[in-house]
Amino acid sequence: MNGEWLIRGRDGRLSVYQLSGDAVLCRAERVPGGSWDALRRIGGEQRVYPVLAVGQGIDSYGHLVSWRPTVPGESGLVHSTHFRPLLAALDWEPVGHPNGKGDRTAEPAVAVDHQGRAHVFVRNGEGGLSMRAQALKGGWGPWRDLKGADVQGAPAAVAGKDGRIEVYATVPGAVLYWRQEKPATNFELEEALEVTVRPGTLRALATSAESTTLFYTDESGQVCAWRPGTEPVALLAAAGPGPLSALRCELDGHDVTVLAQRSAGGGVAFAAYPSEQESAGASWTESGPRLPADVEVSLAVDADGRVAAAALSPSTGELYLTRRKDEPGLALAPWQAV
Repeated sequence: MNGEWLIRGRDGRLSVYQLSGDAVLCRAERVPGGSWDALRRIGGEQRVYPVLAVGQGIDSYGHLVSWRPTVPGESGLVHSTHFRPLLAALDWEPVGHPNGKGDRTAEPAVAVDHQGRAHVFVRNGEGGLSMRAQALKGGWGPWRDLKGADVQGAPAAVAGKDGRIEVYATVPGAVLYWRQEKPATNFELEEALEVTVRPGTLRALATSAESTTLFYTDESGQVCAWRPGTEPVALLAAAGPGPLSALRCELDGHDVTVLAQRSAGGGVAFAAYPSEQESAGASWTESGPRLPADVEVSLAVDADGRVAAAALSPSTGELYLTRRKDEPGLALAPWQAV
């Protein structure tokens, strides 16, 4: 899954999205901080492939994107909006294929601007990056080829604090960065960072009113932070091989960025540091029981302003949850099976 799949809805309830066979499933808190409801299918009865991109707008609506089979040998992207955790999501609607038709190309990414418009990004058949955005009055605008070549894996897309969408993608030996000059305008390729990135490790986060930060694991195993226009900073050694989760929040009155990743030892490792102050350093603290090797981690802030973390095993469907204790620092309560 691409993006944070643990999200807080506008009613304060936490919900999680997960893949199961040819379906996307959701479960949510019955009340904020309370017990959880049963798994429900998202987007109607259409079959989808086991891939999911998740984004969330400032209105707290969830936006989901996946691939579905269309005719033999071909596929198309689909999108659903989930307004509140305990309500049914909208049925999957077609977004199409960046080349008009063809089979799946790569994992998509989705980000939502301040007007509530989803922007879908995916590698096209020529190896570049393509984008399609929702129109203000309904429907979708045209596919746009953002160029690039030999894009690898899923891009990382994020809405900056001013509503502009920014997107990062890896190519051999570099990370490419596109942004909008103003909200709701075209995308321009702004910068290329020469670096070799481990596949599947991109995570983008709005870390201030002015900037987004890209986190990635380089070929030496270091988790690095990069803001375009600056040099990347090696922050700490990766806790494990899987993707990072990243969250900006307030901790003890300070603006901090929290990172989480499944550790090589089998638990979940957490690190926190003052947002955009990588020079302050960061270190991992491991939490929780030994979890399956395929566990993915996602972070959110709950209705009480506490950091919450979910760990999900795609192979078993097991879901575990923890929250920050009411004490200084990033002390977490024991993990609970949901």
